Order: sequence, then C-alpha cells, then structure tokens
Amino acid sequence: MSVKIRLQRHGSKGKPFFHIVVADSRARRDGKFIEKLGIYNPITNPATIELNVNSAVKWLNNGAQPTDTARAILSYKGALYKKHLQGGVAKGAFDEAEAEKRFAAWLENKEARVQDKVQGLTKAQSDAKKAALEAEAKVNQARLDAAQKVLDDAKAEEEAKLAEAKAAEEAANAPAEVEATEEPVAEATVETPVAETATEEQTAETTAEAPAAEPTPEETATEEPTAEAEGTEETKA
Repeated sequence: MSVKIRLQRHGSKGKPFFHIVVADSRARRDGKFIEKLGIYNPITNPATIELNVNSAVKWLNNGAQPTDTARAILSYKGALYKKHLQGGVAKGAFDEAEAEKRFAAWLENKEARVQDKVQGLTKAQSDAKKAALEAEAKVNQARLDAAQKVLDDAKAEEEAKLAEAKAAEEAANAPAEVEATEEPVAEATVETPVAETATEEQTAETTAEAPAAEPTPEETATEEPTAEAEGTEETKA
C-alpha cells in the first residue's frame, strides 16, 4: 500500500482550512485517512502551521511520500531536517544528544526569523495605517480649505456688493446736498449787487435833488469887503 502525507481541505468557500494527514494514496482527497499530523491555515500572514514533527519523521522513515505542498510544510517546520539528523545519528556521525541540540538551535533560529517577519508585517501595517491616516487628514484639510475659500469668496462678494450699494447711495444723495448748499449762495450773490446798485441810485438821486445850501450872513459879510477891497485897489491903480 502506498501511503502519502497530504492536505485534506476543510473550511467554507473562499476561506480554506487544511488538515495535514497520512492517507492511502487510493483514498479520496477529503476521504478517510490513517493519522492526522497537524493543521495548515493559509489565510493568516504568516500562515498558521501546527505539526507533530516526531510523527511526521516516523512516517517519512517508514516510506510515506509527501505531496509538494506537504513537503514544503514539513521543511518549514523542520521535519525534513530532523529526519536528516536522525540519518546522521544512524551513520554514527554524532549522537542523539548532538542531533537534538542542533535541531533546537535550528528551531530557535527559525522562530527568530518568523518573529522578525511578524514584526516586519506589523510595522508595515502600522506604517500603511499611518500613511492612510495622513492621506485622509490631507484630504480632509483640503476639503476644509476649499469650503473656507468658498465662504471667504462669498463673504468678499457680499462685502463688495454692500460697498457698491453704499457708494451708489452716497452718489445718489450727494447732488441733492450740493444743490441745497449752492442755492442760498447763488441767491445771496445775486441779491447783493442789486442792493448795492439800489443804494448807489438812491445816493445819486439824493445828491441831484438836494438844493444848494444858502450862504450865511457871515459868509456874505466876508465876501462883500473883499469886493470893496478889490474896488479900492482898482481906484488906487
């Protein structure tokens, strides 16, 4: 009987979940199996693998042939390496304690690499999340800036309209005030020459109508000797 180490599919559609089993090569993929060695979940990152390494090595030593995917899983968990170490012990290259020591060192190194990968994935997820948050913040800020610009433009337009309306109102009221201010000045300017002209005419009429002043007796007496003196001077001559 040919025995294989293979995967038996479980899980729902789009969410596969596998059992690592030892089964007869003639059995259906999801049919009967001889022994279950572990589980394999490819959905997680890194993939979740649980394997009974000692049982897997026993079946490998008994001639069980793993499928390609099963071989990769066995190599990942160290089953193939442990089988190789047991071969070295069988040949006398080293003892069982040395084989276990080397296998423990290999597992420690493998675990460190897995942890590094997990930390790298965690850091990558954190960086991606941070970048997404920063991008979202930039988008939100751009939206706020755009909304604020619209509000500022609307406010500026409203202020411009108010200023224009105020200027128009002032322009409409300005001529009326100027006319009201200029009319009394014009009237005063026109009336003043008329008054002065009337005064001058009245003065002229008063001067023309006034009778000449009569000489007083003193002026007459003063003037008569002058005439007599003139006659005396003529007689003397």
